[in-house]
This record gives sequence, C-alpha cells and structure tokens, in this order.
Amino acid sequence: MAELYLREDIAKLWSHEEACGRARALTGEVYRELAGRRTLRVMLGERAYFAKLHFGVGWREIFKNLMTARLPVTGARNEFRTCRHLEAQGVSAPRVAAFGQVGANPASRFSFVICDALEGYESLEDITERWELSPPSPREKRRLIEAVAVFAKAMHRSGVIHRDFYICHLLAEITAYARGEVRLAVIDLHRAQIHGEIPQRWLLRDLAALLFSTLDLGLDSRAWFRFIRIYRARPLQEVFAEEGDFWRNVYQRALALYQKGERKGLVKGRFRR
Repeated sequence: MAELYLREDIAKLWSHEEACGRARALTGEVYRELAGRRTLRVMLGERAYFAKLHFGVGWREIFKNLMTARLPVTGARNEFRTCRHLEAQGVSAPRVAAFGQVGANPASRFSFVICDALEGYESLEDITERWELSPPSPREKRRLIEAVAVFAKAMHRSGVIHRDFYICHLLAEITAYARGEVRLAVIDLHRAQIHGEIPQRWLLRDLAALLFSTLDLGLDSRAWFRFIRIYRARPLQEVFAEEGDFWRNVYQRALALYQKGERKGLVKGRFRR
C-alpha cells in the first residue's frame, strides 16, 4: 500500500518512483529523534524544509497506547491531514510540500511529511523564558494573551485539537513581534485530531495543557480570565454562569499536570498556588 503527494517544488526534484527512498535517506540538522521517528531540517534545492520521518513504532508501542486509552501515532498522516486542513481554514501551520506512506503494517510502515520551514519564527516558550530577567510590559503580556486566545479559538473552531497544546508548539513571527504585532503559527501536529465537533473532554485537555505550560510565567488570575473572555467572546459572568464547571476542571487538570511535572523535575517550580 503506497500513498504519495508531492507539491510542484518537490516534484521537480524527486520522481514519484523514488520519493519514499529519497525521503528515507534525508540528512540534515536533527531536531528530535525518538524510537521510530526523526525530525530534521533539510535543504532541498535552494529551500529549507522540515521533514518528519516515521519508521514504525512496533506492535508493543501500539498496544501500550491502546491499553492506556491513548490513540497511537503510527505515521505522518495526522500531520499531513491536519496541516492541510488548517491551511484551508486560514489557521497558520506549516505548509505541506510532500507526504508519502508505504506499507500496510501499521507497526512497521514508513511514512514522511515534509513542510516548508517556518523561518523567522520563535516559540512562545523561548520568548517568555526571557521574562524572568527582562519582564515584559503589561501591554506586551496583554497583547500576547489575547493573540493566543484568538489563535486557540480559531484552531478549535476549525475542528482541530492538538493533543500537545503547549506554548512551545506556538511560534510567533519575530519581526512582527518586535513591532508590537503577534502573528502565531502552530507546529508539531503529529498527534492532532480533526473533528466535526470537538468532544468536551478533548477540548478540556488542550486548554489545560496550554494553561499548564504558562504556570511558571508569573501570570495572575486576571490573565487567565482575559484569555477565557476572548476565547469565548462573551462576558466572563455569562461564561462562568454557563460553563463554570468546565473551566474549573480545566484549571484542576492544569494543576495536576504541574504536580506531575514537579515530581518528574520537568517544571521550574515558580508557580505558587
């Protein structure tokens, strides 16, 4: 079983017959390497791309995910579909240049997705990491919170849940940010799902992950309330009257994630309850 999509720029460099072999042999700057998956920055022709190569996770990993009620990621299809979907919906994400998949066995099939490199962007995690030594102005904080709320709303309204929705996966265009504009894009969509209507439990998890990833930034409750008001585009009084339990659960799940991070040494411990 083989599937292949090559945008014109890649089709000029690779034939359809050789595409999977060429993708498998790609070399470049490796950004992340896990069992069965590698992410790297590559140059093809005169252009920079990011390639995510999936070599199969094995049946043991698939069964482990299923036993813990997690949907296993067995290839690049999620990222391909989600990036294309978000582009069609006007939500900024990496633009797909190529996708391929070969093999019927989900535990061992090879697949890849190649996207345009998002040049001139920086993650919100890196931007906010500097806040401890160089605190932002209230206006900068407010502008960033509002932009994240608008972006999250647009992504969720399009039917996409990220499933790893942390600020490290939100990028801001550096030049625009320097002049006071926040233009965001989302990356690392290999676990994402597309729904006609997102189930509340998945929406809760995305929003809790986002909140969790900001807890070390020293933001107060007003920042979180501002996010909710813009995300829901309604007065807070109305939102809490109708959805109070939902937002309390978001907060409690974010706290649980933080406590887990403390036990594993994955957070900075700056958050004070």
